[in-house]
Amino acid sequence: MVLPNTLSVDQFWSNISGGRSQVGRLTRFDGAEAGLPVYAAAEISGFDHHPFLPELTDPHAAKYSREILIAMSAVAEARRDAGLATGDVDPRRLGIIMSSSRGPFSWWRDVLTGADPAAFGDKGAMFRGLPGCPASLSAIYNGAQGLVTTVSNACVGGHQAIGLAVRELRSGAADAMLVGGHEFPIVPEVAACYRAMGHGVISSEREDPTRAVRPYSNDREGFALGEGSVVLCLERESVARARGARVYAEILSVASLNEAAHPTTMDLTGKVTASVVEDALAVAGRSVADVDYYCAHGTATRYNDIAESRALRALYPELSAGKLPPLSSNKPIYGHTFGIAGIINTAATSLMLHHQTIAPTINLSSIDPECDQDHVFEGARRTELDLAVSMSFAFGSQTSVVALGAAA
Repeated sequence: MVLPNTLSVDQFWSNISGGRSQVGRLTRFDGAEAGLPVYAAAEISGFDHHPFLPELTDPHAAKYSREILIAMSAVAEARRDAGLATGDVDPRRLGIIMSSSRGPFSWWRDVLTGADPAAFGDKGAMFRGLPGCPASLSAIYNGAQGLVTTVSNACVGGHQAIGLAVRELRSGAADAMLVGGHEFPIVPEVAACYRAMGHGVISSEREDPTRAVRPYSNDREGFALGEGSVVLCLERESVARARGARVYAEILSVASLNEAAHPTTMDLTGKVTASVVEDALAVAGRSVADVDYYCAHGTATRYNDIAESRALRALYPELSAGKLPPLSSNKPIYGHTFGIAGIINTAATSLMLHHQTIAPTINLSSIDPECDQDHVFEGARRTELDLAVSMSFAFGSQTSVVALGAAA
């Protein structure tokens, strides 16, 4: 985990379970000066890569961007947290798959606007400008010689990266996969893109940035931009158990569907999303009746919130709203991170299964009547969890889900 004020699994769990928002005052640019009513973001400040990458020399690090160093640090920390030491796995059977919706956009923005006129003046420019370099340079640092690649597919990219990693493991092509993402969208151009879509897409909360993101609430007004990198370590269970690894959760199945419909609005009947969930559970040999919890995409935009609620109703037509499985969103904690949103959701869901506790949706005080399912908003909810589903939606008419089970 390399997220705002979060450099470890324990800090991540403490923040999401304790409902401590890391969204703060936007400092990366002046929204008013840019003509944008945007005042809140989840920013990483003062990051030092040295504790994470002790073998990376300063001359090499100087060639890399902030994004590359943060992503490399997240990969190294994932490997450390997993206890995956050198020699535990054949380098040819260790791979790295990353997800990023925009890649090194902030670097290119500085280059093309003249903010960094010397950007092309050294050999590091080749590294800083390529979307796949965080993965490839991480592979060099970690000696990973298996599949190394980067997926770019908006907010479902994280789930799809997990799906590719699972295929590598299940096919026998790999013994371990480091899979995650990196996203650094806090620039005025990205904010302007979402602001141009109309009111209620990106939050204009000014008074209290920790309350900027309010999913499923009557007074919601969109998401806040978030940045960082999160990486998971995936292994076949037999390999992990053999080396005595701590297992947070089991990935049962991954499903992804392109609705081939409206490019910016997901299916509002709920039936398409419901079908993707059912497909994923069928592959896992489970049913919707077995699901104990849904980790929502939860962007605090009206269409997303309603689409998720209608999907749950479509999955459980015979149940009243209060009897639906519980659902919560972590977007109020770390903002919207696009290419890594599915990775964060999967990490959060894994830890909820591990701790047998559902992390809450904070900032939800007045529930939208159209989103009347069982919201976990009163605080962390201790309960029995065996099966959970992480959901993601993306521009381009895309939906993805990951089904996870509690570790035996």
